[in-house]
Amino acid sequence: MSAPQARVVFLIRVPAERRQDFLDAYDKIRFLVAEGVPGHVKDQVCQSATDPEQWLITSEWRRLADFEAWEETQAHRDLVKPMRDCFTEARSLRFHIRTSTAHETAHEGDTP
Repeated sequence: MSAPQARVVFLIRVPAERRQDFLDAYDKIRFLVAEGVPGHVKDQVCQSATDPEQWLITSEWRRLADFEAWEETQAHRDLVKPMRDCFTEARSLRFHIRTSTAHETAHEGDTP
């Protein structure tokens, strides 16, 4: 049996005056990660609806080992440094995905 997919969650705080720096830094690296890091599936950046300085970054990986291998590299640290410089707090959590549910969309030609 292969290793389960994984989700990595970062709970961070970004002061209002650093918000645009943070978003700009993320924008500069997101496609590099999405297209160039082995095992990366997708990620999301979310801002709290009730606390505008609270952010959530989630990333999905083919295996947790893929994330951990990338995280250990100097290239990773260099790439994310401008983004991390905007954080006043950060907490990282790692999860194995055991099950998930997704809305299935009808394919062209399917009858309702």
